Amino acid sequence: MTSHEQITGARLVDIATLKKVIAASAIGNFVEWFDFAVYGFLAVTIASLFFPAGNAALALLQTFAVFAVSFALRPLGGIFFGTLGDKIGRKRVLAITVLMMAGATAMIGLLPTYAAIGIYAPVLLALARCAQGFSAGGEYAGACAYVIEHAPVEQKPRYGSFIPVSTFIAFALAAALVYGLNFFVSEADMSQWGWRIPFLVAAPLGLIGLYMRLHLDESPAFKALKSQPVAEHSPLKDTFKNHWQSITCLMAFISATALSFYMFTTYLSTYMQVVGGASRSTALLAVFSALIFAACLCPFVGRYSDYVGRRKTIMTACVCLIGSVYPAFAMAASGQLVYLILGASLLAIGAVICGVVTAVLLSEQFPTQVRYTASAFTYNMAYTVFGGTAPLVATWLIAETGNQMAPAYYLIVIALLALIGGLALPETSKKPLN
Repeated sequence: MTSHEQITGARLVDIATLKKVIAASAIGNFVEWFDFAVYGFLAVTIASLFFPAGNAALALLQTFAVFAVSFALRPLGGIFFGTLGDKIGRKRVLAITVLMMAGATAMIGLLPTYAAIGIYAPVLLALARCAQGFSAGGEYAGACAYVIEHAPVEQKPRYGSFIPVSTFIAFALAAALVYGLNFFVSEADMSQWGWRIPFLVAAPLGLIGLYMRLHLDESPAFKALKSQPVAEHSPLKDTFKNHWQSITCLMAFISATALSFYMFTTYLSTYMQVVGGASRSTALLAVFSALIFAACLCPFVGRYSDYVGRRKTIMTACVCLIGSVYPAFAMAASGQLVYLILGASLLAIGAVICGVVTAVLLSEQFPTQVRYTASAFTYNMAYTVFGGTAPLVATWLIAETGNQMAPAYYLIVIALLALIGGLALPETSKKPLN
């Protein structure tokens, strides 16, 4: 056995191959979240370009509504690509999703604005977002399954944590790019053509991801499944018939993962500007710093979950969210850069712990024959209901209640729900996937 291999259970793990799998999975995941990040960071600009002038608050709500609508396609994409992935394999489906996501993202960068074509501009924007949402429905859960099915049994969170790392890096680089454009490009040029650049960057990244994924083998778990003489099965039917309890409990926990993630990565920069009065550059710099911190934290959380198990990690995540969200939003409303960074970093801790353990739970809670379908549906339903609506609901709560801390209370309630659902799941640490 070489230094690049290790025994796990009855399977020999090639660490060099595992690193390639992580890289190929991470770049597709990067493309997915890069688009969502850019859209969130440019929400104020998009609102002014794609919706009628005259009511900035309404335009911002409409922009976040389009953001939420795209999530409605994610569960459908999860079912479609998940079922396909459980039948033909993870590798080929992940090649399709990265190509579709990159194409839809680049299309947004080419769209004409409201001033050019009127009402058709927001319609086309919504259609492009829906195409991106549909393809993204098969991306994250599939990428997690692909990595976890290659990983050593005792170290699944350690290696699975690199998928969330690529997520936070995507948001960090999106923030850096938008920040750089604000610094080097005038406000007028930013509205004319500068905003298009981040979306167009996705095209070459998608092609790189496609190349990397096409040059990898299928996962060992899926190959083992296909080598067995098993009876024909329907991944979708089996998923809902035999695993509805796991889906329900896991979805309850992922609700906190989704909400905390989008509160931290997408909405918080808008909150800093609208509530705290910070400039867009200041807000982006604060969120960028917290995103780098989040990316660095992921591998440590993975090792923590390796050590204490899934249930204790779930409890840690929810307790961190409940305890940190109020002071995090209070500091985010200060308008001062140091407090903005501290507030965003504080909220990031709970979001990171939720994200890392979710990446592993998605694979551990379901058997190989329905893993892609069940995990994609569960993940995307939770993200549709609680993630995609996060900026919209947060904006609406402040408008309706007049309380600037309303989003913090909302996240606390969802974290309590997640704690109940998460602790109802069985402990799966150190257990083989099958």
